[in-house]
Amino acid sequence: MANVAITGAARGIAFELAKQHLERGDRVFALVRNAASADALNDLAASSGGKVTVHTMDVSDSASVKSGAASTGAEPIDILYNVAGVTGNAEADFENIDWEDFDQSIEIMLKGPLRVLSAFLPRLGEGSKVINFSSQLGASTWPYGGYWGYAAAKAGLNRMTRSIAIDLKDRGIVVGVIHPGYVSTHMSGPGADITPQESASSIMALTDGWAIEETGEFYKWNGEKHAW
Repeated sequence: MANVAITGAARGIAFELAKQHLERGDRVFALVRNAASADALNDLAASSGGKVTVHTMDVSDSASVKSGAASTGAEPIDILYNVAGVTGNAEADFENIDWEDFDQSIEIMLKGPLRVLSAFLPRLGEGSKVINFSSQLGASTWPYGGYWGYAAAKAGLNRMTRSIAIDLKDRGIVVGVIHPGYVSTHMSGPGADITPQESASSIMALTDGWAIEETGEFYKWNGEKHAW
């Protein structure tokens, strides 16, 4: 049995990760910005026999991250998934840049994973795995424009993850970044390529096999390395 912490667990891929980890017998700490409104997650927790618990954590707020992590107790964490994210604005409008939206992308998807890692680090040890969720939009190979704040946050996350991986390698902690695929969720809509169930199961298999020799790498959900 693994102890698994998941941010953004109220819906989408993160919710499916919580569900599938429960199904294989793991202990899940589900971290969400608004626990009261996470109906499906609360139902999952209620039927889990105590193996899934729901904890409030706003990854854009340092105090909330610290209190949310503390509320999960002191057990070692085997897997930490940093999934929480926002889409942000798609428009490329140079005259009307929404700086608040841009800053929110950075706070949630770049600084957020670092806040969460910092809060849980005392409970991570040799063999622990930290999987940060990025996107193909964060790669220099992405051939389209738009989504400036989102793309900047994900590109920064990719490079920051590699730096953190180098700094934590001597502790035996694997730190990786993943593109979960174009998944049919509330963020991407119904026209996407794969389901949350397919993405989550593939990510779990990839995480299980992620070795310390591959720490800092950027992978696709299907196990292929992603070009930067």
